[in-house]
Amino acid sequence: MKAAVVAFLCLVAVSVVAAAPPHAVMVQAESFIRQEKADVRKWEIHKGLGASGGAYVQAVPDTRKTHDDKLIKGENFSDTPGELAVLTYNVRFPAPGRYYLWVRAYSTGTEDNGIHAGLNGQWPDSGRRMQWCEGKKAWTWASKQRTAANHCGEPGKIWLDVPSAGMHTVHFSLREDGFRFDQFLLTTDPAHQPVT
Repeated sequence: MKAAVVAFLCLVAVSVVAAAPPHAVMVQAESFIRQEKADVRKWEIHKGLGASGGAYVQAVPDTRKTHDDKLIKGENFSDTPGELAVLTYNVRFPAPGRYYLWVRAYSTGTEDNGIHAGLNGQWPDSGRRMQWCEGKKAWTWASKQRTAANHCGEPGKIWLDVPSAGMHTVHFSLREDGFRFDQFLLTTDPAHQPVT
């Protein structure tokens, strides 16, 4: 019996060592290292709303709160990543790979629920048009990309391909003014879903 237990424990230990663990990095939104292209819209740090760490960032001013408010491309909306209100973060990655991006956001309506993401000064298609439709007036984790087929976003399409372990820059830029976010998570596990 004792030999069977030892053999079982060895097998479990080998299984744990053999399986490559998913890597994950969590970052607070207010910990950005710089802000650029902030002449028309900018990010401000705010406190409250039950944000983790007590603070979040919001793209201001918020002039398009409803679908009836005028959409002005290049001012209160941008479908071009990196065009308006760019935040940059230094992020140390434990390993290279495809990191699925989750963002914890607070949306109050239909016109403050989108953002773009980039890596190392580049804006890949896989970081464009992050979209939130669920969870209004509550902090909600999402990782969905708005597409022509699904305006509320399709899961599994938002990621950044990190070329090496070590320090890299992660960027976020305005898609819709009024957008609020609290933190973001990058994970190599495509099935991972953060808990709010």
